[in-house]
Amino acid sequence: MTDFSQQAFEHADGAHDDASRMSLRERLVPPMPGSVLWGWLGPLIVTVFGAFLRFYHLATPKAVVFDETYYAKDAFATIKYGAERQFVENADKLMISGSTDIFKTCEQVSDCAAYVVHPPLGKWMIGIGESLFGLNPFGWRFAAAVIGSLSILILARVARRMTRSTLLGCLAGLLLSLDALHFVLSRSALLDIFLMFWVLAGFACLVVDRDRTRQALVEWRESAASLDAGPRLGWRPWRLAAGLCLGAGLATKWTAIFFIAAFAIMSLVWDAGARRATGLRRPYRETFRLELPLAAVWMGLVPLVTYVVSFGGWFFTDKGWDRHWDQATSQGPVFFIVDSMRSWVGYQLQMLGSHTNLSTPHNYQSEPWSWPLLLRPVAFFYETPTSCGAASCSQAILGTGTPVIWYGALAALIGMIAWYVATRDWRAGAVLLAYAAGWLPWFYYAIVDNRTMFLYYAIPLLPFMILAIVLACGLILGPADAPQRRRLAGAVGVGVFALLALANFAWLYPVIAAEVIPYPDWLARMLFGGAKGWI
Repeated sequence: MTDFSQQAFEHADGAHDDASRMSLRERLVPPMPGSVLWGWLGPLIVTVFGAFLRFYHLATPKAVVFDETYYAKDAFATIKYGAERQFVENADKLMISGSTDIFKTCEQVSDCAAYVVHPPLGKWMIGIGESLFGLNPFGWRFAAAVIGSLSILILARVARRMTRSTLLGCLAGLLLSLDALHFVLSRSALLDIFLMFWVLAGFACLVVDRDRTRQALVEWRESAASLDAGPRLGWRPWRLAAGLCLGAGLATKWTAIFFIAAFAIMSLVWDAGARRATGLRRPYRETFRLELPLAAVWMGLVPLVTYVVSFGGWFFTDKGWDRHWDQATSQGPVFFIVDSMRSWVGYQLQMLGSHTNLSTPHNYQSEPWSWPLLLRPVAFFYETPTSCGAASCSQAILGTGTPVIWYGALAALIGMIAWYVATRDWRAGAVLLAYAAGWLPWFYYAIVDNRTMFLYYAIPLLPFMILAIVLACGLILGPADAPQRRRLAGAVGVGVFALLALANFAWLYPVIAAEVIPYPDWLARMLFGGAKGWI
């Protein structure tokens, strides 16, 4: 099944007694067991399964769902004009009827520019689907379904790398494919699934970078004559890739900034731990001296540049909000750059002001402390059709997580805290740090800004919740040399959990996929009933 023994990874970067009896190469770069073919084929099979769920009847319902009323139209404007535009009052009905004539016409270009409070990359991505398939439900949901499906593959691969187990990697992908909130957001033209994807991709790149740099340190150590100073670890292309991915996350939603800061620190700590494990005498000093300058570029400057580049459409069109195009183009290229950047910075400050004043009450708002418990989901869509053969019918999309997965993750995260305190295992630390970076800042917004928030803001946490479950499942399975009865009991426990997740997803499916069902069947699936529960 899997070798998840404590000997598979050093827990405290070389401090563990058992790990000290292993070779440096075994401790720093544990081998990847199993077939390379199945290492790809298994995650791809799980990804195809998840993709089928997400693309099946993707155009259902034929309606504008929740905040698609903003992003589907903004995406189409971004593709058509380079920047968001104001649209006519009946634009939703026109879109559903197949019309693309949804934007206002104005004598002055600036009068039609739309003020929006999120960066444009997510809308560019949604717009790609619209440009390929038209301004229709399938078109504006296509990119979300693709990105949601690809995130399953990335999670399966990064879980495999972290656990050195194809089985656990596939389990991670399967659980993500069976989560209801991930399913709903993968079938809706909202920004959050894109934010989650880029955060996960950035994390995955850093995990690969961790393996690559430890391999380089082992090779250096095997031929080193002195341990006074270690080597510079080179250009670190995987860290650069992480910076690009996290910058793309920032260009989708600003909350990616917390992951950028957390992951940058985490990566440097990993470097110092690897240097200490090789026996270098001043690991932290050498890490900051040799690696910090380039790390600041890859994890600081690169995300910022990526963010600015995402506004390319705004810079090179006269149709963007607060663009001042005539003024910028009136005095030559140098003034164009200076004035354009001044206008852009002013626009960013307007966006910041809007984000700190979002306190309008909403029926489906929730506080961040309640998100792990799924106490208040978001009704993305609800209608009462008459075609189900019952006295009353319901057709709904409920933005909630799969309870078995979310409550299992809550228990696993608590277990990760105890495990990290006891062993300093880097995997538990990484999962806890990522979860904290995506969750704790919302408490500030709730307490200080009294901001309106929703459960689906927690979607970037989901991959790390599932990684916590998978790490816990590895402990339940036990080491490869454990007694057969112990291994069998662990396998049964993990298998039962996976089956429960599948059954729970299947039970929720009618109310997350907009199936038409009798009203009593819909009501039976509403947990924590009442105005502040699932109803």
